[in-house]
Amino acid sequence: MSSNPGPAAPSRAALFTAFTLVYLIWGSTYLVMKFAVASIPPLLMAGTRYGLAGGLLYGFMRLRGEPAPTLRGWGVAAAIGVCLLGFGNGGTTFGVLYLPSGITALLVATVPMFLAVLGWLSGVSPRPTRWVALGLAAGMVGMYLLAAHPTATAVKQPGHAGLGIFAVLLASLVWSIGSLYAKNHQPAPSPFASGGMQMLCGGAAMLVVGLLRGEASGFALAQVTAKSWLAYAYLVSFGSIVAFTAYIWLLRAVEPALAGTYAFVNPVVAVLLGWAFAGESLNPQMLGGAALIVAAVVLVVLGGRSKKEVATTAEPGYLRSKNGPSTSASSPD
Repeated sequence: MSSNPGPAAPSRAALFTAFTLVYLIWGSTYLVMKFAVASIPPLLMAGTRYGLAGGLLYGFMRLRGEPAPTLRGWGVAAAIGVCLLGFGNGGTTFGVLYLPSGITALLVATVPMFLAVLGWLSGVSPRPTRWVALGLAAGMVGMYLLAAHPTATAVKQPGHAGLGIFAVLLASLVWSIGSLYAKNHQPAPSPFASGGMQMLCGGAAMLVVGLLRGEASGFALAQVTAKSWLAYAYLVSFGSIVAFTAYIWLLRAVEPALAGTYAFVNPVVAVLLGWAFAGESLNPQMLGGAALIVAAVVLVVLGGRSKKEVATTAEPGYLRSKNGPSTSASSPD
């Protein structure tokens, strides 16, 4: 419709800001999560983190006049929250117990591949162009080059790397499924209210699982270190409220595979932070891998934009907004 290219379309500045927030903040959370779970049980940490962030965000939006969501809206929020946060973030938080933060970020780089392939197979997004496929392949090579460099970073529970890898890969798969579902199903018109609802539901799911695992047994707030408290505050404010809300907005604004390119950039940020703050070394192999990952993002961005422009006439049901001032040009709902 002629209204889609107008004010409802996201500006370049808005897209740049959202991508920057997701790229940089989520790239830092892998290291910060390790600081948090050093003295806080992982699922209790993640569950309360998202429950607190979701409650603050949802309460703020309701005070601003956001209408109360329907029961169906809460059902959608529960489905997305369990996929993205319960499985996605919960599995990643569980994985950092057994894996270095850099390796964890590398495994999460499988998200764009899952999004591109599953999005195409499910009909949520068009078939990846040659440029997007080349970008995904370059990202995989870059990820391999980074992963091939062993790290001496200590983990909280050594000797179970296989369990950590399985948890993070499963988390990435379910996160991708939830992201694709969120593309066409939103709990509320506002992405901010939607994000708060999803965080509340996902946080509650992680709390239940954490309690069933017995994480509360023997745990006392007095044992939490100042470093873990600072990490927890950062994860609540920046990692959850700021970056997660930006990601939910991006899922409405761009193709799923393009939104998922954060997973290519996050390992670069994680490796650089490890070098700057954890004493991890850098070598030409790692720098080459980082360069390939950046090139991969460029290819996916350019390929995704050209495909979107072609598909606006071929597949308008998937790529263009039907209505609603808060829904971007790539959202069908």
